Amino acid sequence: MFAIGSYLWWAFVTPVYFKFLAEIPVVELLIWRILSGLPLLIGLLVFRKSLVTAFKSLRNRRTLLLLIGSTFFISVNWVVFILSVVWDRLTEGSLGYYICPMVTLALGFLFLGERLRPLQIVAVGIALIGVIYLTIAQGSLPWISVSLAGSFAMYGLFRKKMNMGSIEGLTIEMTLIFPLCIAIHCWLASNNQSVIIDGQGWLKLGLLLGGFITIVPLLLFASGAKRLPLSTMGILQYISPTGQLLLATIWFGEPFGINQVIVFGLIWTAILLYSFDTWRYKRPAV
Repeated sequence: MFAIGSYLWWAFVTPVYFKFLAEIPVVELLIWRILSGLPLLIGLLVFRKSLVTAFKSLRNRRTLLLLIGSTFFISVNWVVFILSVVWDRLTEGSLGYYICPMVTLALGFLFLGERLRPLQIVAVGIALIGVIYLTIAQGSLPWISVSLAGSFAMYGLFRKKMNMGSIEGLTIEMTLIFPLCIAIHCWLASNNQSVIIDGQGWLKLGLLLGGFITIVPLLLFASGAKRLPLSTMGILQYISPTGQLLLATIWFGEPFGINQVIVFGLIWTAILLYSFDTWRYKRPAV
């Protein structure tokens, strides 16, 4: 239930939240996700008596460099996802998260020396064909899908290389980018462009809820991940892009034409092969 709750939150609550606040500039949506989220995370670590331990890890140069890298990639991911919602291109965003496991497989092969099984190679190849087809069909690279898949896969790669919990890692990542967010907000305020200062009350409240919207699914995810096998979490992750796709086409009214049918068909085929291969190698021997 924890795991399913986290993926349903990312599928529906997060996109609806950003759609509701679509009139706010993306940069302010992003910085208040951090400015309002970091105090909550610090409070949580204080409660768990792990705040000092988390920040002591910064003494290790390798860990610090990895955290700087993960901060960059999660920031890119957040910006692109917000853009996909406010620009009415959530369909492309959901496609990116469908592709992400295939990109993760490829990164594991390239950087971690992990071997790809035959069905995994086929799955990655089919996903690549889907991206190439959409690029040719629409005359441009589906950069939202590619950026989301690539940035989140790279974020996972950086996080895999460090020995740190998800909550502790996100706290430090937000801390690293916090000064930049303060500087950006001061610039917005000095130019009378800050919604949190000059906007309507409901918009101010929405911005202040950014941290809560960000942290709740992460806590649910962390609780689920402790109790479930990684393979099960891998299968459940498709709840998020599926919900986002339904939300985009049914409620947000985004188009879903023949090109989308073909490319999603290819990606879903790749996912079925990937999931079957995972199940086959993770099931207990009889």
